[in-house]
This record gives sequence, C-alpha cells and structure tokens, in this order.
Amino acid sequence: MSSFVSILLPFHNALDTLPACLHSIRKQDHPHWELVAVDDQSTDGSARWLQAQALADHRIRVLANPDKGLVNALNYGLSVCRHELVARMDADDIMHGQRLSRQISHFQHNPDLVLSATQVRLFPEHLIRKGFLEYIRWQNQCCTRSAITNQIYIESPFAHPSVMFKKRPVQQLGGYRQGAFPEDYDLWLRLFHSDHPMEKLPEVLLEWRESLSRVSRTDPRCSREAFDRLRAHYLARDPRFLNHADNFVIWGAGRKTRKRCKHLLEQGFRPNAWVDIDPKKIGNQLQGIPVVNSHWLNTHGHPLVLIYVANHGAREDIARELDGLGYTPGKDYLAVG
Repeated sequence: MSSFVSILLPFHNALDTLPACLHSIRKQDHPHWELVAVDDQSTDGSARWLQAQALADHRIRVLANPDKGLVNALNYGLSVCRHELVARMDADDIMHGQRLSRQISHFQHNPDLVLSATQVRLFPEHLIRKGFLEYIRWQNQCCTRSAITNQIYIESPFAHPSVMFKKRPVQQLGGYRQGAFPEDYDLWLRLFHSDHPMEKLPEVLLEWRESLSRVSRTDPRCSREAFDRLRAHYLARDPRFLNHADNFVIWGAGRKTRKRCKHLLEQGFRPNAWVDIDPKKIGNQLQGIPVVNSHWLNTHGHPLVLIYVANHGAREDIARELDGLGYTPGKDYLAVG
C-alpha cells in the first residue's frame, strides 16, 4: 500500500482556527500528504488565507464547494482526493505529530482494514460538558473490532476528524449520504453492515475542539431523535436482531426508554417483555406487554436483550448482570443508545 495520504478538510468561516490546524498538519512526521481543503462558501477570508499558504506549499489544494453544505463538500472533496487513504480533518482541530504515520502503519499491518480511527482529547476544558466528556470516555475505550461490533448502536464510535479510511470502499457505498441524520454515524453503520473491518488505535492522536457552535449542539440532524431513528433503521436490518425478532425483550420500561425505542417498534417489531428493576413497574403491563425482572429471562427461552437504558453506569451494571446470567455481549444482548 502506498504511504501517500489525502487529508480531506471541508471548512466554512474558519479563519480563527485554520492556522493552528494547518500548523499541526505541516508538523506531521510523515511528509507525504496532500491537503484537499474544500471551501463551503466562507465569507471571513479563510479561503484567501489558505490559498496564500498553498502558494508556498504545493501539497495544499484549495477548492470551492460546487454546491452548499457539509455533505456536498465532503463528497466533492472525496471525489478529487488523489490517494486511496483519506484522512478526515476539521478546521478547528489539531493533529498530533504522529497521527498520519501511526494510522498509515495501522493499515499496512492490517491489510483488510477499511477504517482506522484514533482516541481523542477534548479542549478547551472550560467548554466541555459533563455528558460529552462521558461520551468521549466511552468512545476512547471502544477500540477493537469486537468492541465496535458489540457497541455500534450505543453512539457513534469514532470522532469524525480522527478517522482515516480507504477511498474505494467508501465511494462504493455511495460516499456520505444527505438526510435527517448525522452523516458520519450513518457512514460507520453502512461500513459495519457491509462487513468492512474498522478499528481504533488506543492512543490520543487528535485534539478535538469543543465549542458552543459545534454541529452536534445546533443541528437537528444530530438531535437525540435523529440518532434514535438512525439506529433503529440499521438495527432492524442487523441479522443479530432479525434472527431473534420473534423472541426479544427491551431492558428499560421507563417513559424515556419507550419513547426512544418507538422507531424500532414502529417497523412492526414487538418485544415479549419489558425488563426493569423498579418494583412499582414489575408485574404491570405497558402497551399490552408485561414488565418483568431479570430472573424472567432464563425461564423464557433466553431471549435477545436490547438494553435501551442509556444512563452511564446503569448500562454497564445491566451488562454485568446479563453476563452473570450467561449472556454474551454482541450475541445475546445489544446496547442501543
């Protein structure tokens, strides 16, 4: 495999952060890269600034998005990347000096690998929300193929600007899709459903900037509802679920859980039971379905368990209880959201 890599960087009004981002790219210990920077209709001079940098560095290509929006910029940029390995980068993030070399080596030592991600560190500290910090802690431990397979429906397992992927398989899947969902998580799920191996290097190689204007805070495509709908779409097509679609239960009988799993149930699936620990709920029925405790599982055909409880800590406690009942993660139970 060639050691050359294309860095795909869409940007919009990023003049405040582009210099630090570009500096981190130029400081890579791997010099064989091209930067494909796609300007998505910036008005702050960031395109002019980057074009000036390109005059002194032939590796930098500054292109105008022929359409509008992030997905269009990503797909256009991907189409003109010259190399098979494509590293994503955002204009407000910072690469560690060994990022490109470590990920290229990852591919060279694992020829079947289609996507390599890295662990990330959030900055600046004063803007980091507790919930997002918990998400990053989870994401940073989800590294191996088996962990990704078992946890793919919890959240997006990769920080988008940390990934490097092979161009051809991504384009064969249609590239990034436009829709009412997060385009990166949708791509990871399509890669997963196409049996393309994905791994994460267990080291921090990207500083991921938190900001009040982060898309995940402001864009409806990244809302809880959008994530729940997207997860349900792919879960309903996962053989691990389909093979047990007539014998599954949902762990979590609370109102929030029932709201979040509605997208799966609206596709015609019906759980045999709700599992819960609340004695006030156990023994009752919700939507005509009984609420039971965990001991019910081993006396009713060892059904597939979908853990819809999303609280950090509670999900892990449930997984440990299921392990104790002889359940296998990724096979007998799946955590969802």
